[in-house]
Amino acid sequence: MTTYGTIPTSSGGGGTRLEYITRAKERIKEGLGTRRPWREMFNFHSIRLPPSFRDALARIKTNVSYFRMNYAIVVLVILFLSLLWHPISLIVFIVMMAAWLFLYFLRDEPLVIFGRLINDRVVLIVLSVLTIVLLLLTHATVNILVSLLIGAVVVVLHAALRKTEDLTVDEEAAGGLLGSSGGPSSS
Repeated sequence: MTTYGTIPTSSGGGGTRLEYITRAKERIKEGLGTRRPWREMFNFHSIRLPPSFRDALARIKTNVSYFRMNYAIVVLVILFLSLLWHPISLIVFIVMMAAWLFLYFLRDEPLVIFGRLINDRVVLIVLSVLTIVLLLLTHATVNILVSLLIGAVVVVLHAALRKTEDLTVDEEAAGGLLGSSGGPSSS
């Protein structure tokens, strides 16, 4: 086959692997680019105490849906930092991060297993539980539990304090993100 202006690749697995790596690099840039902007998340003008407990719960629900990927990144970074002094746990964590990247953050198509479409929320829950269980098997239990507790406190505290009034325009533009069960959007 003659194609001018391109670098020839073998018809074997090499070209496919190269395409997959290139596509993965693009999805990393695109996937991390589609998370909510950090400036929007940490807009200090949008941080206020909620007037009531009911409003705090509503803010938490809205912000967790809206900033889902950002919150996942925050918790994973806190967990990573807590494992720096446990090399085996860190290796397990890095392997699980690869699973997170390919199964949650970088997917451009819905996940289908045995002909069934798997919801993004299910993928998030399964990866979270699997990551925690495998890390607990490495005997870094106290570090993991403390870091997860710190991560949960950070997420809940931010979600309760972050006003949601300025998020409504983006929610409508996203096609009702908060009512959907989707995770990362596929662009």
